Amino acid sequence: MARSLVVTEDRAASKKVGALSGLMPFLRPYRGMIVMAGLALTLTASVSLVLPLAVRRVIDGFSQGAELLDSYFAGALVIAALLALGTGARYFLVTQLGERVVADIRKAVFDRVIGMSPAFYERTMTGEVVSRITTDTTLILSVIGSSVSVALRNVLILLGGLVMLFVTAPKLTLLVFLIVPAVVVPIITQGRKLRVLSRENQDWIAQSSGAASEALGAVQTVQAFTHEAEARGEFGKVTEASYASASRRIRTRTLMTIIVIFLVFGGVVGVLWIGARDVRAGVMSAGELVQFVIYAVMAAGSVAALSEIWGELQRAAGATERLVELLGATDSVIDPAKPVALTRPAKGDIRFEGVTFRYPTRPDQSALAGIDLHIQPGETVALVGPSGAGKTTVIQLLLRFYDPQAGRILLDGIPLTGMKRSDFRRAMALVPQDPVIFAASARENIRYGRPEASDAEVEAAARAAAAHDFIAALPDGYASNLGERGVMLSGGQKQRIAIARAILRDAPVLLLDEATSALDAESERLVQRAVDELAKDRTTIIVAHRLATVKKAHRIVVFDQGRIVATGSHDALVAEGGLYARLARLQFTEGLAAE
Repeated sequence: MARSLVVTEDRAASKKVGALSGLMPFLRPYRGMIVMAGLALTLTASVSLVLPLAVRRVIDGFSQGAELLDSYFAGALVIAALLALGTGARYFLVTQLGERVVADIRKAVFDRVIGMSPAFYERTMTGEVVSRITTDTTLILSVIGSSVSVALRNVLILLGGLVMLFVTAPKLTLLVFLIVPAVVVPIITQGRKLRVLSRENQDWIAQSSGAASEALGAVQTVQAFTHEAEARGEFGKVTEASYASASRRIRTRTLMTIIVIFLVFGGVVGVLWIGARDVRAGVMSAGELVQFVIYAVMAAGSVAALSEIWGELQRAAGATERLVELLGATDSVIDPAKPVALTRPAKGDIRFEGVTFRYPTRPDQSALAGIDLHIQPGETVALVGPSGAGKTTVIQLLLRFYDPQAGRILLDGIPLTGMKRSDFRRAMALVPQDPVIFAASARENIRYGRPEASDAEVEAAARAAAAHDFIAALPDGYASNLGERGVMLSGGQKQRIAIARAILRDAPVLLLDEATSALDAESERLVQRAVDELAKDRTTIIVAHRLATVKKAHRIVVFDQGRIVATGSHDALVAEGGLYARLARLQFTEGLAAE
């Protein structure tokens, strides 16, 4: 919670409405649509400004012939038709433009964040990112698809109305101009406050979304530890803070609206009082006064509408600012400008040379310290050691989720930093400790390893991973949806799906991070047989706490506190009597005694 508050304070200062200029790269490809919308906008504004002239002619010519009066009403119908067509065209164009631009923004933001390294997500909650993609883009859609065009239309009507007011009655118009400063001042002063409050409100909404996403994503853990009340309290606290922020924004905007509307319409009433006296004195005609009244109402309505829209623009400016932040976010892991291509097929020769690494959130603690490790093509190497010794970190660095602070990592003699991440990752298949299951069918979850694989290949991979039987028993077999995060499956079934995915990938480098930790003895034996077969002629790195799974490895590398403390075969390391021997004694000897 403290972290969220710091984020809000850091972001409290918002830029002006000029932040909306960040939308220009997304608007530029649709210049033609913008021009057409502008023409429709100008047409509707111009037609609206012509209507009061027609009304004046009808009133002043009421005592003239019926034919002339009929022509005035016919002209008014033509104007109404033009107004309807122009308004319809404007609505279609700006709404279409808004949907198109927002879709482009959402894709651009997602394209950006999906490629960010895990270091980025150590600082940013995924729920906050989702909030930006959804809530913030919805605000922008409202502005592009409605507010901007309405604002421009009201600006044209305001300017045109002021001109026509001056043409109709110069004296009364000069009195109207005296009202303008009184209206502009509260718009500027309250607008600044509203901008800050709008940005703060959006930050709280994002944090509320992040809190909900975190709790719901771990709902079983929350319930298992009877933490529902605390989760409700945490979410309620953030949501109430969001509501309080929204209330401050609403109060500020309400006050601004009240002041502006009262000043505008109060001034108009005063001016009309003077105009009515001029009609009685014969200085102007009744039609001219009605024309002036209509233009005055149009101008006043435009000012009131602009004051409303100004608040929307303030909120959209904050939303744009947040999205631009994501699009411009720097990543500590980037591809080189001139990448070196990895030879196909990859041999799987892996080297760690003097690698030292500290996680961004733990800069004072070394996860790896001066690691030197060479894994030959086709060799199976097991990494063992206590929890937190640095085993999984080796896999994360090999996949280049992070870059080491010192040393380098090479694949087939090429530094990982010299290649595109997507290039060398294609040569690797990962079975993570916490397997990820997508809300898709069993078939599509396995096919994630190789999208172009046939159904027969998918089924073969499932059989090899001892997953075929339980998949076939599902209601729709391989077409069964496994639910969000694989809620329909047990832990062991999830791992077998992940192993099938890796088998299907058929990559030269196989990375197994506790790949059999959730399997029962029989399934582990079946899967271990599949893994042994899969590891042939492949470079395989196995991270395991259960030493029974690594006894067949060509080489076992023992880690402790981020350093390699021993290397050798199972028998040699047991005979050596070090850390590995102690771990083996705990697992094998005491395990048998317990049985």
